[in-house]
Amino acid sequence: MILVTGGAGYIGSHTVINLLNAGKEIVVFDSLENGHIEIIQALQKIGDVKFVKGDLRNIEDIEGVFKNYKIDAVVHFAAFALVGESVENPAKYYRNNTFGTLNLLDTMIKHGCKKIVFSSTCATYGNPNYVPVDEKHPQNPVSPYGSSKLMVEMIMNDYDKAYGLKSIKLRYFNVAGCDKDCRVGEWHEPETHLIPNIIKSTFGEGKTFKIFGDDYNTPDGTCIRDYVNVEDLAEAHRLALEYLEKENKSNVFNLGTEKGDSVKNVFDVCEKVLNQKIPVEVVSRRDGDAEALYANANKVKTVLGWKPQRTIEDSIKTAYRWEEKMETK
Repeated sequence: MILVTGGAGYIGSHTVINLLNAGKEIVVFDSLENGHIEIIQALQKIGDVKFVKGDLRNIEDIEGVFKNYKIDAVVHFAAFALVGESVENPAKYYRNNTFGTLNLLDTMIKHGCKKIVFSSTCATYGNPNYVPVDEKHPQNPVSPYGSSKLMVEMIMNDYDKAYGLKSIKLRYFNVAGCDKDCRVGEWHEPETHLIPNIIKSTFGEGKTFKIFGDDYNTPDGTCIRDYVNVEDLAEAHRLALEYLEKENKSNVFNLGTEKGDSVKNVFDVCEKVLNQKIPVEVVSRRDGDAEALYANANKVKTVLGWKPQRTIEDSIKTAYRWEEKMETK
């Protein structure tokens, strides 16, 4: 049985669907602070998903899961993930993302569960010294969010040496798109990601999409990012689990398309895919936004045999269908 922490959230729920399709038995553990019970209900219509509401900051909550279920491996998504909020309230991020994970790892060790796939982030790299960014790039996070994830990576490495806990750290770049059948999707409050915010600006009058800076040293002056489809990302988690089961050793992988798209290009593709003009306003840069950030994903292709299958157009189409569904709720 696989425990998925944060399975009521965006990437977690898509990974649950992928694992169900692979015949896995799933327990979802989620506080529902950022996740949604409606997502759990959608997952339970797809397959046999057990749900436990709990908070990793309370070790008794996660202890109860391991007492009630025989957990063979964990896929760990549960975390706060707003960079700006982490700067304003670092204590929240270190208590939840780092201390909460420590509770999870200690409980796993206690119950003899020693395999975990961890949802890490390219934010552990900070502002890149070079692109594309490979796994050997120095890790110098510029936010408490990135630092909280890097601390977990370091803890997992130490737990491997001391206790034999095997972990796969997956460093995501920018995630986009939704389930092709529109059963689950991206549902953040507030929404901070580029593609859903562009799409949201198409619903209702008076909404204008803002581009933060068009004076970067890039071909069109806007920031460049690497947008990887969420269903492709979910597949990588399944492959990582299989790698742990087969090889029983720790590793780390970047997950990205190796192709950078500028904000302006994403905006243009949205207009093309949606076949409509979208009101736009260029405003000043945001503090801390790197000029360009995209992945070297050669390692994950070579070791796990993973490569992205879906285009940014695919991501925008499914994201639009999900937003359309949410607007009619």
